[in-house]
Amino acid sequence: MLEIRRGTIIKELFAREGIKGFLVKTEAGEAGCIAYPDLSGDINPGDEVLLNTTAVSLKLGSGGYHYVIANLNSPGKEMPPGGHIMKMRYTPMQIKILSVEEEDSPHHQAMMKADSLDRIPVLVATLHSMLAPLALYLGRQGFRLAYVMTDGAALPLAFSQTVDYLKKEKLLAGTVTVGHAFGGDLEAVNVFSGLLAARKVLQADIIIASMGPGIVGTGTRWGFTGIEQGQILNAVHSLGGVPVAVPRISFADPRIRHRGISHHSLTVLSRVCLVEAVVPLPDLAADQMAYILGQLQARELMDKHNICLENNPGILEILNNSGLKLSTMGRGVEEEREFFLTLGAAARAAEKLSRKEPLNRIHAV
Repeated sequence: MLEIRRGTIIKELFAREGIKGFLVKTEAGEAGCIAYPDLSGDINPGDEVLLNTTAVSLKLGSGGYHYVIANLNSPGKEMPPGGHIMKMRYTPMQIKILSVEEEDSPHHQAMMKADSLDRIPVLVATLHSMLAPLALYLGRQGFRLAYVMTDGAALPLAFSQTVDYLKKEKLLAGTVTVGHAFGGDLEAVNVFSGLLAARKVLQADIIIASMGPGIVGTGTRWGFTGIEQGQILNAVHSLGGVPVAVPRISFADPRIRHRGISHHSLTVLSRVCLVEAVVPLPDLAADQMAYILGQLQARELMDKHNICLENNPGILEILNNSGLKLSTMGRGVEEEREFFLTLGAAARAAEKLSRKEPLNRIHAV
């Protein structure tokens, strides 16, 4: 289950809040490694470290680094004060956090009363690559945005370069990490209280909920962590918000199961999401629209959900001028125009819902 090696830190490669990258030398040669100082303590060149080398040995993508487990030169690390809720429970890396709900939290009383999302829209996405486009558009429209990160992929929020960028650009009012995810401005026990914290504590006008980098998939109908999208949509409805399902749409992915609306999105909308959700679509070429509408009609989703056409072609210019190198599954904006146009449509739908404007609903024929 776990491969562990010793290594010696050579030099620092990068540093952001909560995360540092290093060049490390092991018996297999030099490689990149990542340290979370809150977990491992301070790391410096020359230190001997214990590494989790599993991801590199498996030749994984976003997880393809060594990870520092411990600094063998460190005398130890003291536990900071406050909080008693554990995340990554009953593992050697279990950590103590101050959750937004617990008695010691300054927000405890607000969370005791919190019971509704007040009909604000909640964009529920699957891929972490969806976050930046949604935030880039909505943040520039003046909305106060909060990001709720689930534990469906990367657990440390610090791993996300996207979140670091969005916060520095003041496009996110704050972040909430839920379940075993950690490192947000607020920590929450589960997605229900995390959503409520985003509304009642961070005072979000619109919430974006998704996992961090590194979705897990197996090529099967049920074996992917994005299945959580349906559960979050249900939670949003239960809490009195407006659930907006961000569909995964592509005509560039060579895998037939992801053509048009991905089988992941179709499974969520047909079998997991038990409530009516807003499902925004962009205005694409006639043959592409026919393909997508055929997928929805074949699964009787046109009447189950609020399928709406919300064209927002200006999103592409916003993305291209953002300074971010945006991509999904290794493909950029021009290669995946339909994917990013869909995010523009979802952002536009959330904008209209927030402004109490009607959506352009598509009805079954």
